Amino acid sequence: MKIIPNQWVARIGAGTIDRDFPVDVKLGNGKVVPGVSVYNELGLSPGRIYPLVYAGTGGGDGYSSSLCLEGSLDPDFVRGKIVLCDRGINSRAAKGEVVKRAGGIGMILVNGVFDGEGLVADCHVLPATAVGASNGDEIRRYIDSASKSKSPATATIVFKGTRLGVGPTPVVASFSARGPNPETQEILKPDVIAPGLNILAAWPDKVGPSGVASYKRRTEFKFFQALQWLALMFLDWQLC
Repeated sequence: MKIIPNQWVARIGAGTIDRDFPVDVKLGNGKVVPGVSVYNELGLSPGRIYPLVYAGTGGGDGYSSSLCLEGSLDPDFVRGKIVLCDRGINSRAAKGEVVKRAGGIGMILVNGVFDGEGLVADCHVLPATAVGASNGDEIRRYIDSASKSKSPATATIVFKGTRLGVGPTPVVASFSARGPNPETQEILKPDVIAPGLNILAAWPDKVGPSGVASYKRRTEFKFFQALQWLALMFLDWQLC
């Protein structure tokens, strides 16, 4: 009999709920790309479209600028534009701060391959939305195609409020280790899931909801990922 360590340890995963915060990207070619965000301040001017660029093509070493890392963006390249940034290294909200400091007026945050299509609704410091990996690829292709034509890439970000009754739910969150285990195919994890994605939770009013120090807005509530919250409370727990 094959003995597998910890096979009887219960793993609890995070699941989605039937509430969403849609924020679409409307491209200059008419394509609408769905995304999510909980940015709740002045948005972009309704009906107006803005220049759209991919941060990774704006000079520098390419890699750092694609991730919108601190000091990586050329203000002459991003000023007055919506900027496409890849996830990774720095926090999602921090990328928006980098874009804002460089003069950008909006951000599209794109999942990487390993993030897949799972989206987290973040509190951003400028008009921004998060899109899945495949939709991010589509936007990059549009930017690349437009750059070779006489019509530069354009877009706008459309905030659509809160949507209830979203389905199907629950679905295992992309960050919550969907089974099976690649080394032990016969064991599926997690064993059970509970609401754990975009959960409205109490938040200390002396700390900004975005986690960016320069962002002065204060709230009593924040959308959080429940397992991350538990990890802060129970440091010896393992996230799955």
